[in-house]
Amino acid sequence: MGIALITGATAGIGEACAIKLAEAGYDVIITGRRKDRLEALQTQLAQEYGTNVLALHFDVRDSAAVKDVLGNIPEEWRAVDVLVNNAGLAAGLSTIDEGNLDDWEAMIDTNIKGLLYVSRIVIPWMRSRTSGHIINIGSTASKQVYAKGNVYCATKYAVDALSQSMRVDMLPYRIKVTAIHPGAVETEFSLVRFKGDENRAKDVYKGFIPLSPKDVADVVYYCTTLPPHVCINDLVLTPLQQANAYYIDKN
Repeated sequence: MGIALITGATAGIGEACAIKLAEAGYDVIITGRRKDRLEALQTQLAQEYGTNVLALHFDVRDSAAVKDVLGNIPEEWRAVDVLVNNAGLAAGLSTIDEGNLDDWEAMIDTNIKGLLYVSRIVIPWMRSRTSGHIINIGSTASKQVYAKGNVYCATKYAVDALSQSMRVDMLPYRIKVTAIHPGAVETEFSLVRFKGDENRAKDVYKGFIPLSPKDVADVVYYCTTLPPHVCINDLVLTPLQQANAYYIDKN
């Protein structure tokens, strides 16, 4: 199948994408900040699917680390066919006048800069082969803001804008660019946002059936299976009980 690179692969959507693509026959490059989880996933993928796995331990927010670790991988791993820019997070939930600056910087550095740092390394590899598929994981928050979501929403709007710009820039090189915007997905997302408050995180998903990471991974994989001349540019998926970033019917 080729080589797929997934950022933020140690949990949630990233982990599910790594599993799905390995199952489909891709060799995979997985990246993440949690070394123990990264190594466990590497072992799982190799044992269950017999795929080749390159595990890279670095933080996408660190441009020097991205350049040093990802930028110096062996030549045979640089023929990346699919890049899934998944690493991202929400930190805090407050009005703009009460926002925590550290939370703002964490979201901007991960959701925007991290995507750019990784893409800047990988795109020239794709361009040299006039082939590849970039999949950026956005959010319904890329399309509609919600109360107290200010900076998180802004970063996801940036992912949407960058995806549109990438499509234009990559046209001469026949590189596909797809932005996938999930709604509520039950992952560690809310646990991270609420700084480990498990009760508050669980409340987010009460009263409706949220998406699972596997649901999103299935859509990611589907987008990679289309004929070479077909590209899904922009795709929004939600649970049945969610209309958009703001409206969820809980009962």
